[in-house]
Amino acid sequence: MSKQKEEKTNVMRVLDQKKIPYTPHAYPVGDAAPDGVSVAKLLGQDPAAVFKTLVAKGASGGYYVFDVPVEATLDLKKAAKAVGEKSIAMLPAKELLPLTGYVHGGCSPVGMKKRFPTVFHQSCLEHETVCVSAGKVGFQVEVRPADLIALVGASTADVTAES
Repeated sequence: MSKQKEEKTNVMRVLDQKKIPYTPHAYPVGDAAPDGVSVAKLLGQDPAAVFKTLVAKGASGGYYVFDVPVEATLDLKKAAKAVGEKSIAMLPAKELLPLTGYVHGGCSPVGMKKRFPTVFHQSCLEHETVCVSAGKVGFQVEVRPADLIALVGASTADVTAES
């Protein structure tokens, strides 16, 4: 029997190219992309260390990427302040693919069509590694937060709503 070749996503290729160590993770996908908390459970990961990638548009027309723990909610006021905007709004799902090259549920801060200002929730620095989408529903990559932040030129801030 031949060993099944591990599927490589664009995100994994970028990490390989930049020589950034990562651990790939795959999870089963049904008809719809599971929510982030379900993904964390499927991978046996702490939901606080699994980050979802959200894209927003500022009042100025600029686009911004925010990575927050899957259990958290992006606070639009805090997020706007973090990027120096008067206000921001979540990008409609139908605009995500043309703008980033990624589908809803498979959006990654790594390897977007264009580089956008990116902010990670500051809690990422409390973890040895964090998981983010590998750019395709069903795949995640586990990476050291400092490597991820350096790769995408991100900053960190408290951008989540208080729970």
